[in-house]
Amino acid sequence: MSTALNDLSRHPIVQAPMAGGASCPELVGAVCEAGALGFLAGGYKTAGGLYQEVKQVRALTARPFGVNLLMPPGGQPADPAAVEVYRHQLAGEATWYETPLGDADQGRDDAYDAKVAILLDDPVPVVSFTFGCPDRDALDAFARVGTFTIVTVTSVEEARTAERAGAGAVCVQGAEAGGHQGTHRDDPADGPAPGRGRGLLPLLTEVREAVRLPLVATGGIMRGRQIAAVLAAGADAAQLGTAFLPCPESGAHPLHKRALTDPLFTHTEFTRAFSGRPARGLVNRFLREHGPYAPAAYPEVHHLTAPLRRAAAIAGDPQGMALWAGQGHRMARELPAGRLVEVLVEELHSALSGLASSATIGDAGGTTRTTGTPPTRSTS
Repeated sequence: MSTALNDLSRHPIVQAPMAGGASCPELVGAVCEAGALGFLAGGYKTAGGLYQEVKQVRALTARPFGVNLLMPPGGQPADPAAVEVYRHQLAGEATWYETPLGDADQGRDDAYDAKVAILLDDPVPVVSFTFGCPDRDALDAFARVGTFTIVTVTSVEEARTAERAGAGAVCVQGAEAGGHQGTHRDDPADGPAPGRGRGLLPLLTEVREAVRLPLVATGGIMRGRQIAAVLAAGADAAQLGTAFLPCPESGAHPLHKRALTDPLFTHTEFTRAFSGRPARGLVNRFLREHGPYAPAAYPEVHHLTAPLRRAAAIAGDPQGMALWAGQGHRMARELPAGRLVEVLVEELHSALSGLASSATIGDAGGTTRTTGTPPTRSTS
């Protein structure tokens, strides 16, 4: 286990950075105060807005916290003709919600350079990256100011790239995860409804055997028993997003929170319908009607649909909202963030105690078991 990663929090629990408002300062502060590692989502904010939220977190907690940045898309912009076809596809939505579609060309870099400059000038304990891996110069610059870096990966190849670039750790994201898949390259060949991602446990094992970096595991984790499972599989910590969405401190829309356990929303799927990038969300009308036609065009589609999503939320219509959720969404619990961390730790203790007891019984009976010694770091 890596001391640099483990010293960031008492418990091996990370609150995922969820762009779009859910990972607000109040949630991050509450999670950190409970002994886990909270993350601000830097995506879809101005550089100035991110700076103000960092200040708010510091006023709420003196414990380490992180900031997540979205890497700018590489390569050429999306095919303008494909984006224009999708614009016409969405014309009826604009009429229904009485709002114009967004400007697909309003920007591709999410003010990335300005946000990096702010975080180097006024460092935070941790910075993570999604949709790609910074080069060694950038990661070394963060290391020089004392910031621990984590790169989200969805394959062994991406993990090796992060290790070569000098990342402090990798966040291994399985296909079960809600929201955007953090792939470093969005392949248009995957089609409008991509779903070929790897499950967390096999991917975690492969990455564990391929790199020497500490690992954060994420994807569908909702219970302490699942945290125990990924720790046993080689992770140093578990990252949970959907589990924290219904917390009162979360900035997620109330309709989004309720939808997680609403019987009307029975399952999740990958879609490009809302952003042009593969993302897992609850299947609603918008996803069903537009998912089959959405092009691989991020962030153009994100900008295009942003006014529709806002208008749907104002109208109280979850059928037009991006209801990001992991596969374990039905297990969501409406608890204060601090209490949720406590419950997860209690469940983790119970699972680890059960593993230890089973191993002891097996040894006494002469049976060989492969459970190993459960990790004891930061679970007290």
